[in-house]
Amino acid sequence: MWEGLLQAFETALHFFFRISGNYGVAIILLTLAVRLLLWPLTYSQVVSARRMQALQPEMERLRQKYKNDQQRLNQVVVKLWREQKVNPASGCLPLAIQLPILWAMYQVLLKAPEFKGAHFLWINNLAAADRLFVLPALAAITTFIQMWMTTPRGGNQQPAQQMMLWTMPAFVGFITVSLPAGISLYWVVGNLISIAQQYLVPAGKVAEGGSRSA
Repeated sequence: MWEGLLQAFETALHFFFRISGNYGVAIILLTLAVRLLLWPLTYSQVVSARRMQALQPEMERLRQKYKNDQQRLNQVVVKLWREQKVNPASGCLPLAIQLPILWAMYQVLLKAPEFKGAHFLWINNLAAADRLFVLPALAAITTFIQMWMTTPRGGNQQPAQQMMLWTMPAFVGFITVSLPAGISLYWVVGNLISIAQQYLVPAGKVAEGGSRSA
């Protein structure tokens, strides 16, 4: 199955190369294709994340009301999520799917000889790290923007959420410094598409949940 996935990615990249004539553009086109395939999952994730943001004031009210009764708090929070059609775990599935895709891309870029020395804009080798650190910087910035758009603001932001908002982009920037530029390009383009997709989900979807818990 894994070899089949690798072969599919290599075939897709060659196909997009024949269309575009550049492997950097081919990676961008492949990223667009993958994100289109994942759009139903992304759509559900965005709707759920927006509803979670809208529920933060109510969540804080419940935490204060039941601060001495953790069991009751858990019950009313689960009830609130059910009424508002919110699934806190919905954001994990797209990420779980993206991880093997990233690893497959990494394997293809390292093993396929045609990617070594492939040029794109300022990048001299898509199979090697971006020595100008432009893509790692963009990876960190776009990751921050994407997370900022789905993280509660102000007093509704939990300490763990605030920490993740800053540490995750820094971590992404750090690891992409040594990754092939093709992987960083895939990550940056994927983030930009995700940011754009935030605006494709109608704001009214947030209000389609049920009534608040008492």
